[in-house]
Amino acid sequence: MKPKKSWWILVILSLGVIIPFAAPYLTFNPANSRVSFTAAAIQFPLLVAHIITACVALLSGFFQFLEPIRIKAPKVHRYLGRVYVGSVFISAILALVYTFYVEDFSKATSFSVLALLWLFTCWKGYRTAVRKDFDEHRKWMIRSFGITLVAVSGRLVVPVLLLTYGILKGFSLPEGREAMVEKVLNVNIWVGIIVNFIVIEWRILKE
Repeated sequence: MKPKKSWWILVILSLGVIIPFAAPYLTFNPANSRVSFTAAAIQFPLLVAHIITACVALLSGFFQFLEPIRIKAPKVHRYLGRVYVGSVFISAILALVYTFYVEDFSKATSFSVLALLWLFTCWKGYRTAVRKDFDEHRKWMIRSFGITLVAVSGRLVVPVLLLTYGILKGFSLPEGREAMVEKVLNVNIWVGIIVNFIVIEWRILKE
């Protein structure tokens, strides 16, 4: 069975969002970072390692759900599953460590909650596979990959949040454009989590 067109649209859209975001960090030059650091010698390596392992999780996750691999090549599916689980665990733990250096409480909390949800859903997916409860395994891995995709949805909602902020403020920006962007970036992860949760639980898993 060929993957649906909507699946490939999601793949292309995700790569279109993630590649431009991750590219500056793959230069391994802190000067190219989009975020400021209070302890660059520690924070930058943590952030780069988190981004790289998150990208591995994203790519391996996409291949995990392809039916030609999942059904016709179960050994490849299991290997990709191990890669996915390992990269999620590493990336989420790095994210939790990184949050200790994030000064903004709202942003630090959102990243911490996201990382903990990522660990929990991935662990449940792994344990159900070990117990050979494959129906529950598939459900939990869908949830886990939904958390992985918050890296995409959290960025896609930024223009919507900026527009919403402008409407609520009557398109008046007394604190300036930078303050508006900063406030939006403090909540976009929360919105990404909620949107993905609704799509997965009420749309995909319900079907």
